[in-house]
Amino acid sequence: MNFDEYQEKSRKTAKYPNAGKDWVYPMLGLCGEAGEVAEKMKKVLRDCGGKIDETKKNEIKKELGDVLWYVAQLATELNLSLDEIANGNIEKLYSRMERNKLNGNGDDR
Repeated sequence: MNFDEYQEKSRKTAKYPNAGKDWVYPMLGLCGEAGEVAEKMKKVLRDCGGKIDETKKNEIKKELGDVLWYVAQLATELNLSLDEIANGNIEKLYSRMERNKLNGNGDDR
């Protein structure tokens, strides 16, 4: 499955207030799910000495899936294609790599 297929399939499960007319809900959901990923990783550091076993890896995988779902819904609300977003991001990163600008600050380096 490619990103656009995921975006289309995941959209069928988008049952939130004003779906199709509201980017706020998926934006807030994305922030919340990203926080859950961070929380799981924090607990790996605190409780597991930084070692990720299969159980923890599967928990994190589920949370990353939730992050992806919210990214897809936010992109849809903004009429953006996940394939275009992914391709644009790779182009940006490769350009930075070729110019030795992977490190540093700012979107336009």
